[in-house]
Amino acid sequence: MLDSVFEGATVIDGTGAAPYTADVGVVGGVIVEIGRITGAAKERLKAQGAWLTPGFVDIHTHYDGQATWDETFSPSIHHGVTTVTMGNCGVGFAPNVPGREADLIALMEGVEDIPGAALAEGVKFNWQSFGQYMDVLDAMPHSIDFLVQVPHDPLRMAVMGDRALAQQVATAEDIAAMRSLLREALQAGAAGFSTGRTDNHRTARGHETPASEASAAELTGLASAFQGLNHGVVQMVSDFDLLRDPARFDPEFDLVEAMARASGRPLSMTWLQRDPGGDQWKAMQARVEAGAAQGLPLFLQTASRGIGVINGLDASFHPFMGFPGYKAVAHLPLGERAAALREPARKARILAEKSERISGDGTPVPPLVDILLARIELIAGRMFPLQETPDYEPKVMQSFFVRAKQRGVTALEALYDHFAQGDGSNLVYFPIFNYNDGNLDVVHHMLQHPRALFGLSDAGAHVGTVCDASATTFLLTHWARDRPKGQLPLQHAVHLLTARNADYLGLRDRGRIAVGQRADLNLIDPVRLAVGTPRLVRDMPAGGKRFLQVGQGYIGTWVAGHCVQKEGVVSEARPGRLVRMDR
Repeated sequence: MLDSVFEGATVIDGTGAAPYTADVGVVGGVIVEIGRITGAAKERLKAQGAWLTPGFVDIHTHYDGQATWDETFSPSIHHGVTTVTMGNCGVGFAPNVPGREADLIALMEGVEDIPGAALAEGVKFNWQSFGQYMDVLDAMPHSIDFLVQVPHDPLRMAVMGDRALAQQVATAEDIAAMRSLLREALQAGAAGFSTGRTDNHRTARGHETPASEASAAELTGLASAFQGLNHGVVQMVSDFDLLRDPARFDPEFDLVEAMARASGRPLSMTWLQRDPGGDQWKAMQARVEAGAAQGLPLFLQTASRGIGVINGLDASFHPFMGFPGYKAVAHLPLGERAAALREPARKARILAEKSERISGDGTPVPPLVDILLARIELIAGRMFPLQETPDYEPKVMQSFFVRAKQRGVTALEALYDHFAQGDGSNLVYFPIFNYNDGNLDVVHHMLQHPRALFGLSDAGAHVGTVCDASATTFLLTHWARDRPKGQLPLQHAVHLLTARNADYLGLRDRGRIAVGQRADLNLIDPVRLAVGTPRLVRDMPAGGKRFLQVGQGYIGTWVAGHCVQKEGVVSEARPGRLVRMDR
């Protein structure tokens, strides 16, 4: 007897093939039959008119801390994701040297905007080695599957201590020790290695990340830890010295190629249209295509929409957070704060002020706020009200620049009035990257490239500024259903979310609807499918707040045949596990 049968579903099987109608039968968490199924089953699900897809594989998340206290991987579970990969961008919580936990927290808080207080309370640090970290996670029940990569910064800190924080050059002995720890973790089943080389990443103390200037000898030495192994990937983020010296692009990309050669494993890197540096993505594409033609396994991690932030009075950032007049009422409950901001005298005072340091301890204005204030009238052309139904490809006529011109006020005042309305919960969407032309045409190009991997959701990170875990749902709604022109075929969108990422990671048991594959599945109502509205909730340790966005239209999500969520409600089932590679 079959455990379950999905009857008459529109099957988008993950391979990129055209959709077809079929029944799909499951036994013991595995797909065993596809076609017209008349045999007995414990459960028959009417799926006519619904999409049946493989569960989505998200290769770029930062659940490294959250996975130790949250069994469900929220909000990814609400957006069709059944497998996540953590440990990206070189940051994480293992290996750990007792007594240095605060340094790891400051690193994650600064780079990934996860409240330090939440991490300090939620992450128990009952491990030292990376293998012990994996064992701790493996012992905890979870809703969905997860993989872990070894992050460069904690690895460097474990071996070099304060010398790593001071960004000293690693000695041959340091490199050998790091390589040994990395090799040990890979042999224990770690999915790969990640490193970060971008000026945009800073610790909570404002310092550059420990491995951001690592030498070629260090990076290729670590990459050589993969030699002789038949699993593992390398992930990196770099701005290729865009702001400091654009001429450094080719030497930096030479280093990328050297790492790929030394590891012999697939290497993926962040692919964005930057601002400034709007043409760099084209140079990256050209170098990847040239490298791939030479047999190098190079890939480009691509977002499905603009990379930006959400501004709000209760979010991590908004333009007025450093103004003395605002700081005087910042302690008030949100509704009272908004009412205070509507007082004419206070409004006039704040709009006449200049931003100060945000707190009395000398903390500087965050770079994002500094940029906002320095160029607010220009940047307001890329700032939009975030409505109940979010529009992630808004037109310039919706921007606060245009709204201000229409009212005859400054952009700063138009933003002020928006934030001060009602109960103070109004939000502003500010796409920073991938939106230089006021649309997502560049993303459309990227998503069609054969070396592109769907990624960059950053799920679990930047919790007070974004909720891009919904990017999986957006790929289906915007690109395969709703965009007026320049859509993508539904089967291509699903392929990006499933088989292509699974193949990159070396996961041969998932990513496709085929006999013998794991029953990691999504049943989706294509009419009701929606990303949902971002809401700020306080459900993190120490009362930390984050944006939560619950997708709509997911009739159900199954992991190894177990239903883990139905219509947005997470079930009690916990079939998820740590996926140890080469096991």
